[in-house]
Amino acid sequence: MSRVTRLSDDEMSAEQKAIAAAIAGTRSGVLGGPFAIWIRVPEIAKRIDHLSDRLRKNSGFEKRLVELMVLLIVRPWRAEYAWTAHARQALAAGISADAIEAIRTNAVPGFTRPDEQLIYDIFTDLNQTRALSDANYARGLEAFGLDLMIEMVTTAGLYTMIGMMLAVFDVPPSTGTSTLS
Repeated sequence: MSRVTRLSDDEMSAEQKAIAAAIAGTRSGVLGGPFAIWIRVPEIAKRIDHLSDRLRKNSGFEKRLVELMVLLIVRPWRAEYAWTAHARQALAAGISADAIEAIRTNAVPGFTRPDEQLIYDIFTDLNQTRALSDANYARGLEAFGLDLMIEMVTTAGLYTMIGMMLAVFDVPPSTGTSTLS
């Protein structure tokens, strides 16, 4: 991290250590990305972790669609750390490599699944207008229902916050290689 140095175990309070261990335990043993920043304010780290866990692990959406949502939100923020992690997860969950590459390069992907196209249309609308058109709202409501629309917008909000944290604090990708411009 170029703007915020990672806290060592010796620098963390007992509360920070406990929360860091809990968060790392659900993320391949690593406290990275925005959580390495949020741990400086442990209550925020803990609460965001709970929301993130709910949206990642207990979503009403298939993992494939959640990962597509994440990519579509973190890309405009050029959030390299989130992009590298979630591009791999999106591919493993069934999003095509061509679609991921198109999103990465700001091209229009060619989706073959209608639900992926709808998510793309809704998130593109959100990213471009900071709102949702009546037409896309109606399409989303018809396809997913109100509860999932609420979950979708909450996911967009969470990953907007994550993208913003990563961008503001200049968090590099875990791979060390930048892929977004």
